[in-house]
Amino acid sequence: MPPIIGISCCYEPGLDRYHLARDYVQAVQTNGGIPVILPPNGSVDTNTLLDVVDGLILSGGGDIDPGMFGEEPWPENGTIDPHRDAFEISLVTRALAMKMPLLGICRGIQVMNVAAGGTVCQDIAQVIGRPYKHTQQAPRWHVTHSIKIKKKSTLFSIIGVETLRVNSFHHQMVGDLAPDFIISAYSGDGVIEGIEVPGEEFFCVGVQFHPENLCQRHPVFRKLFEAFTVASSRYLSNKTAPMIQEKKEGLSKVVAGK
Repeated sequence: MPPIIGISCCYEPGLDRYHLARDYVQAVQTNGGIPVILPPNGSVDTNTLLDVVDGLILSGGGDIDPGMFGEEPWPENGTIDPHRDAFEISLVTRALAMKMPLLGICRGIQVMNVAAGGTVCQDIAQVIGRPYKHTQQAPRWHVTHSIKIKKKSTLFSIIGVETLRVNSFHHQMVGDLAPDFIISAYSGDGVIEGIEVPGEEFFCVGVQFHPENLCQRHPVFRKLFEAFTVASSRYLSNKTAPMIQEKKEGLSKVVAGK
């Protein structure tokens, strides 16, 4: 049975619609998962949602409300969606407690960090003297700058290289790192490009770039979704094992006439 992968999405109030780029869905399907889009609906209990999925992907999108990490907004801070912020932070908090496989992409890496007690730098240019161009004016499938991946990291064990060129669509970045995370990748200007919970206990990785846009033309990025799907399949197996055992025990009692 393939794992069910929940993917968070955006909401456009002007058009009153939810939306998610097709590349996220394709990346999950190509690697054997069943994608389910999770809209930021405040009336739906996040515990109930996570009970029916086996892995969680946090997609990209707008800026996080600085009030969520105890700061006032800078002028450079962009459009925020308080409903999505609260929804995704609740999802991450619960997923971390459940040790559910978690993959954060662009905004998603920042949400992961905030949910675990970290902060977001509201504008890269205000804290880095000579930053790279992190909001590229190029196709989404094009890689525009390099990052360094730390050897002692889950990300390195998946990707297998120390230097990697990535795409870039953000003006914010991870600020103060959450206590349970380590930095797994960074760019030459100092921007954090990857974080993770260390160890092999469960899959919890965040990246600042968009691997879902790169999978078709740059096969190395498929490895991230492959590893995530494997972890989600393992989570599904561990989740269903007690239910199978319970059914077996019930059947044994019926056969024994008890």
